[in-house]
Amino acid sequence: MPHHVPLRRARTLAAASGVLTLAAVGLNTPADAASYGTPTISLSASYLSGAVGATGDPQVTVTVAQSGADVSALTVAASASSRSAVAGTGDVGVSGTGSTRRLAVTARTSGYTDLTIKVTGLGGKTAIRTLHFAASAAVQKAADTRYFTGSSDASAAVDVGGGYAVVADDESNTLRLYDRSASGAPVKTWDFSSRIGVSKEIDIEAAARVGNTIYWTGSLGNNKDGEYKADRNTVFTTTVTGSGASTQLMLGGSYRKLRDDLVAWDHANGDRYGFVAGTADGQVPKQIDGFNVEGLEFAPGSTSTAYIGFRAPLVPPANGGKALIVPVTNFDKVVAGGAKPVFGAAIQLDLGGLSIRDIRKNAADQYLIVAGSWAADDNSDPYAVYSWDGVAGHAPVKRADLPTGDPGGWEAVVDVPDLGQAGARAQFITDDGSADLYGDGTEAKDLSHPEWKKSRATWFTVTS
Repeated sequence: MPHHVPLRRARTLAAASGVLTLAAVGLNTPADAASYGTPTISLSASYLSGAVGATGDPQVTVTVAQSGADVSALTVAASASSRSAVAGTGDVGVSGTGSTRRLAVTARTSGYTDLTIKVTGLGGKTAIRTLHFAASAAVQKAADTRYFTGSSDASAAVDVGGGYAVVADDESNTLRLYDRSASGAPVKTWDFSSRIGVSKEIDIEAAARVGNTIYWTGSLGNNKDGEYKADRNTVFTTTVTGSGASTQLMLGGSYRKLRDDLVAWDHANGDRYGFVAGTADGQVPKQIDGFNVEGLEFAPGSTSTAYIGFRAPLVPPANGGKALIVPVTNFDKVVAGGAKPVFGAAIQLDLGGLSIRDIRKNAADQYLIVAGSWAADDNSDPYAVYSWDGVAGHAPVKRADLPTGDPGGWEAVVDVPDLGQAGARAQFITDDGSADLYGDGTEAKDLSHPEWKKSRATWFTVTS
C-alpha cells in the first residue's frame, strides 16, 4: 500500500525543494542577498580630459570589489550624464573583468559633463562614483595627436629614449616625463627649485642635451608686465640616468647671470641688438624689439659652444627682420663652474620674418627650427619648420608650415629625425596655457584641476 507523508512534513519538503530550485537557476533569496556586502568602487582620477575625434585619449582605472562575491560577476557602466551632448552613457566604454577595469570616454562636443559610474554587484547591490569629464574641440591632424596632461604650458622637450621625453613648463619649474605615444599624465615629475635657490618660475623656454647632460634655460626676459624677475635669469643642468619610463634626473650646475652678460656684451659692442632697451624696466619681452630667449642647442660637433636662440628681438626690429642666435663658446664651463661667458659672432637667419621658438639637432648635426611670431598672439600667427646645417652664413630651408587656428602655439620639437630620409616625421608640442580649451572662457593655465590641463603633441612629416 502507498506510503503517505504527513501534511506538515510534505509542506516542509516542498518549501525546501522550492529553495533548491530557485538556487539552481541563480536567483537570490533575501538571505542570499544579505550575505553579500555593499560593492566598493574607486577611480584612479576623478577628473578626466578628452578631445573630440581624438585617438588614444587618457583613460581611468576603475577598481571594484564586493565581499562574498566573485569580482568577475560585478558589472561597471555609466548610469547618468549631466550633459549628454558632451558625452552620454553610451559614450563610456569599460574593459576588463577582474577587480581592475579600464574606462574610456568618447567625446561628442567640447564642454563639461559629470558622468555617474556605477558598479552593480550580487544581491542587486550598487555603488557609484562621479567622473568629471572635460572635452576639447577637434583639431587638425587628430590621428597624429596626443595630449600631455597635468600641465598646459609646455615650452621645451628633450628625448630620453624608449619613446619618452622630458617636457618643461614655462609656468612652473616642474619637469615631466611623458610617453610620447600616449595621451595622459606624466610618468614622473621633478622640481629642483629649492636646490637651485629659486622661489618663482624660471620661465623655462628651451633645452638641449649633450650626452647625459640636459641644459635648461629660462627666457631671461622681463615678465609680461615688463618687470624684472631674477629667477628668470637662470640656466641649469640635469644629469640623465636610465631611459624611457625608467629615466631619472639629478640636478647638476646652475648659473644666474646670463641675461646680464648678454646685455653687457651687446652694450660693449655698440648696442647692435638693443639688449639694454629690450630689458629696460617696463619693456614687455614679446615685442619685435623685446628680449626673450626660446631656443637652445649646441653648435655642430661641439659640446661647449651653445646657440642661444631669440624670440625677440628681430634684426632689425621690423617686419621682415631676421632671427637672432648668439653663440656662447664656453657654455659648459659657464653652467658647471660659473665661468664668465665668451660670446661668438652673432648669427642672423632668414626665417621669413619669423623668430626662433625652438631649435633642435640630431647626432648628424641636422637642425630643425620651429619658427613663429615674436608676438603673443599664438592662435593665428604663422608657424613654420626650417632645417639648417648649423653653419653661420648658411641659409635655413623651409620644410613645412605648421597649422594654425587650433588652440595653442607651437613651442617645441622633441627630436630630429634623419632629414635625408623621405617621409621623416618629427613631433612638435604646443603651449596651450592661454587657450580656452573647453569653451567656457577659462585659460588652460587657470583651470582648477591638473587633469584638465594639457598640451598637444603632434607628428608632422618634415621631408618629402
